[in-house]
Amino acid sequence: MTAKERTYLGVPVKKPRAAFFEFTSCEGCQLQLLNNEASLVDFLSLLTIVNFREAMTEQSDEYDIAFIEGSITRDDEAEQLKIIRSRAQTLVAMGSCACFGGVNQLKNRFNDLAWVKEQVYGSQAIDTREVLPLSAIVPVDLEIYGCPIKKEEVEKVVTNLVLGKSIDYPRYPVCMECKANHNVCLFDLGQPCLGPITRAGCDAWCPANRLGCWGCRGPAEKPNVGQLRQIMHEHGFTDEQLLDRLECFGGFAQYVTELKRTAKG
Repeated sequence: MTAKERTYLGVPVKKPRAAFFEFTSCEGCQLQLLNNEASLVDFLSLLTIVNFREAMTEQSDEYDIAFIEGSITRDDEAEQLKIIRSRAQTLVAMGSCACFGGVNQLKNRFNDLAWVKEQVYGSQAIDTREVLPLSAIVPVDLEIYGCPIKKEEVEKVVTNLVLGKSIDYPRYPVCMECKANHNVCLFDLGQPCLGPITRAGCDAWCPANRLGCWGCRGPAEKPNVGQLRQIMHEHGFTDEQLLDRLECFGGFAQYVTELKRTAKG
């Protein structure tokens, strides 16, 4: 064993070759990875980075893990994603856009893509399509939730990937983290919040800063949307306000249709 080899419990650990890619997105998730300089060197030392446009100019098509930010909004993006999938042993969807479609998928709610294109771009020729998450195009091995992702969570996920350890996410909602952090409930402050039904893991990032949860991490296990609707009504919020939040990032799409049906009833 050479001096440069890393070990875990005495066993040599291989540094996988990793590539970072982006599709339709703000690229904020990739920037988030670079923000915490204190642990950046240790984080990058776990991987051999071969493609990361935000941080380096060198590129390689040989990689073990592909981290992908952004949703699919064009046919050429879908084809490029398929190529990346064919080269990567592990494909990681990184952030709400990659996992659910993110804020980009809001245009889908109009159910008239031609009208949306005309309203936004006028007569300009624009290549666009219905917004889809990565999993609608190719198999995804792992999802890292959030808008943006939380760097500490990514570091934990990457460490477990490198060591071959299991990766588990909380099944409970953000409300549990709010209680643990002794936060004041946002409903008591007059704000709507999806904390009761949203997957935890962000350490109640937004509620801790007095901003009601918008559900960027998607649903917690067995979310009781009906009960949240009742809570919203008790605090003076409408079904439209609830739907605005549920539809924002796309993670609650499976619950929106039923809620719209009951709201009309």
